[in-house]
Amino acid sequence: METVKDYFGSLVFDDRVMKATLSAKVYASLKKTIDEGTELDVNVAQAVATAMKDWAVSNGATHYTHWFQPLTGVTAEKHDSFISPSPDGGVIMEFSGKELIKGEPDASSFPSGGLRATFEARGYTAWDPTSYAFIKGNTLCIPTAFCSYGGQALDKKTPLLRSMAVLSKQALRILRLFGNDTAKRVSSSVGAEQEYFLITKEMFDKRPDLIFTGRTLFGAKSPKGQEMDDHYFGVIKPRVAAFMEDLNDQLWKLGILAKTEHNEVAPAQHELACIYTTTNIATDNNQLVMEIMQKVASKHGLVCLLHEKPFAGVNGSGKHNNWSIADDLGQNLLSPGATPYENAQFLLFLSATIKAVDEYQDLLRISVATAGNDHRLGANEAPPAVVSVFLGDELNDVLEAIEKDIPYKGAEKAQMKLGVDVLPKFNRDATDRNRTSPFAYTGNKFEFRMLGSANSLACANIMLNASVAEELRQFADILEKSEDFEGDLHKLIQKTIKEHKHIIFNGNGYDDSWIKVATEERGLMNLRTTPDAIPHLLDKKNVDMLTSLEVFTEDELKSRYEITLENYCKTVIIEANTMVDMARMQIAPAVEKYAASVAKSAAAKKALDAELACSYETTLVRKLSALTDRIAVQTDLLEAAIMDVAKAGDVGTESAMIRDTLLAKMGELRVACDEAETLTAKSYWPFPTYADILFSVR
Repeated sequence: METVKDYFGSLVFDDRVMKATLSAKVYASLKKTIDEGTELDVNVAQAVATAMKDWAVSNGATHYTHWFQPLTGVTAEKHDSFISPSPDGGVIMEFSGKELIKGEPDASSFPSGGLRATFEARGYTAWDPTSYAFIKGNTLCIPTAFCSYGGQALDKKTPLLRSMAVLSKQALRILRLFGNDTAKRVSSSVGAEQEYFLITKEMFDKRPDLIFTGRTLFGAKSPKGQEMDDHYFGVIKPRVAAFMEDLNDQLWKLGILAKTEHNEVAPAQHELACIYTTTNIATDNNQLVMEIMQKVASKHGLVCLLHEKPFAGVNGSGKHNNWSIADDLGQNLLSPGATPYENAQFLLFLSATIKAVDEYQDLLRISVATAGNDHRLGANEAPPAVVSVFLGDELNDVLEAIEKDIPYKGAEKAQMKLGVDVLPKFNRDATDRNRTSPFAYTGNKFEFRMLGSANSLACANIMLNASVAEELRQFADILEKSEDFEGDLHKLIQKTIKEHKHIIFNGNGYDDSWIKVATEERGLMNLRTTPDAIPHLLDKKNVDMLTSLEVFTEDELKSRYEITLENYCKTVIIEANTMVDMARMQIAPAVEKYAASVAKSAAAKKALDAELACSYETTLVRKLSALTDRIAVQTDLLEAAIMDVAKAGDVGTESAMIRDTLLAKMGELRVACDEAETLTAKSYWPFPTYADILFSVR
C-alpha cells in the first residue's frame, strides 16, 4: 500500500530529483546558485532544462508554463507544449535552457500602475531557481519573476526576493560581530495558517453576490451562529473530512507541508496550517494552497470561500503569518534559549524587530490593506487596525530589567497542576497566546495576524524583511565602529527599548479603551481603512528606506500605490452595482409580491366576514409596503453615489469618496433589505438565507 512518504513531492522537481537526474558538476553549480545566490551558468540552465523536461514528460506533462504572481492577487500562466515538428512528420519533445530562463508574457495586460502603457506590451518572466518547479495537471510549472521591458518589477516575487537578500546581508553583519564567521546566509521563514469557508455549490449558485464579489452583500442573522462555540475544533463532518483528505493528497504530491486541519470558530469555517519553510517557497506554496482548495472543493460539490468577510455577524477569515529568521546552520535568531536575559544576540534581533514594527507600523498595515480585509480588522475576531507587539510576561520583564539597569531574577517555570494524578505534569510556556495582538511573539517566532485570508504572503513579508533589515543595518553601522562592543551593545539595546516600548502591549486588543490609549497616549497609528493606509506608502521615510535597500524603486512604489487603490475602488464599485441589481431586480419585487399575497389574504378574510379586523395582515402589509419604498429610495441613492464616484478624477479622490459616502449608502440599503428578509415568507425570498448557507454542508 502506497503511503504519504512514498508519494510526497512526487510532482516536484526537488532536490531529490535534481540529484538523480543531473550530473554532479551541474548539480553542484545549481545548488551554489540556490544556496549562495551566485550567477546562474547558461550551460547549467540547458542541462537542467533537459532533465526537467524528461522528468516532466515521464510524469505525464505535455506543456510547460512560466508560473508567476502579477499584481492581480492571483497567479498567472501561459501554457506552451513541448512538441516541435520532426522531419518525418511527427513531433519531438523539446525544451531549451533559453525557454527555462526567460519567457515573454504581455506586460501591458497586467496591472502596472502606469509603469507600462498598453502599447508597451513586452514583459519578461525569469526563472527563480530557489523555488522548485512542479507539475499541475499536464503542465510543468516553473516559478518565475515578472518584470517590464524596462526592468521594473510587475510582480510580488521580485521584491520579496530582494527583501530576503537584504535581510540576509544585514543579519550576517550582526552575526559576524558575535563571532559567527561560518554562516553564509540568513533566511526568513514562514508558516502560514489559512482560514476558509466551505459551502455547497447549490447555495453558492443561487447568490449573485457570492458569485460576483465572494461575499454576501445581504443576509439577516441566522437564529444560530457561533454563539455556542461548538464548531471550533469540533468533529469534522464527513463531507468536509473527504474534502480535507483529497486536499492533503494533492498538496503533499506538490511537496506542500500541509500539517494541521480543524474547524474554525464560525459555522462552515475551517483552517489549514503548513509547516515552516523559506518565505519565498512558503509564498509560492500558499498561492497553490488557495488555488487547489477551490479546485478540490468543486470536485466535492462545494465552494471554498477565501473572502475575508463572506458573512456578516460571524467571524471572517484571516491568514496568520508565522515569521522567523534563521541562519543556514540551523540557528533560529529569534529563539531566546534557556536564559534570554543573557542571550545578547537574541536580544539584539528582538530589539531590531520591535523597532522595525514601531517605525514602520504603517507599512505593515499597508501590506494587508484590501477592501475585504477592512471588514475584518478591528472586529472581535481579528486584530485591530492599530499595530502593536505582544511579548508575554517573561520577555517583558527581561526588557524592563535592561531598560532600568536592574538585575533580572528570572521567571520560575510554573508547573501545570490539573488536580488529577494520572494526567501528565508539564511546565507552562513562558508566553501566553494573545489572539487580539496584531504582532505576537510565540516562542521563537512572531505571528503577524493581520493578513486577510485572500492576501498573498508576499506583501507582508516584503515589509517585515525590509524593515527589520533596515534596523539591523543601523545597528551594524553603530556596533562595527565600537571599541567597547559589550558596553555599546548593552546601551544600544537599552536605548531601543526606551524609545520603542510604546509599541509593546500585552493586554486585550479588542478593548475600546486600548485604541484610545494607543492613539492618544502612545502616538500609534490607527489606519482603519485602505484609503487611510495606502497614501502612507509614499511617505518620505518609507520611500527612503525601501529604495535605499533596493527592495523597490520609487516608480515601483508609485505603481503599487495606484494599483492598490484602484483594486480597492473596483472591488467596492462591483459590490455596490451588485447590490443595486439584487435589490431592484430581485429583493424589492419579492417583498412586493409577498405583500400583495398578504393583502389578498386579508381581503379574502374580509369577504368571508366583514367584521374580521385582519390586524396581523394589515400591519404586515404596511411594514412591507414601507420597506419596499425604503428599498427603492436607498437603491436610487446608492446608484447616485456610484455615479458620483465615477466622476472622481483620480484613485485617491475616488477611494476617499467610497470610504466616506458610498460604503454608508451600501450599509443603509443592506439594513432595509435584511429587515425585509425577516418579514418575508421564506418561499418568496429569492436567495438562500444565512441559515441555509452556513449549515448546508452536512
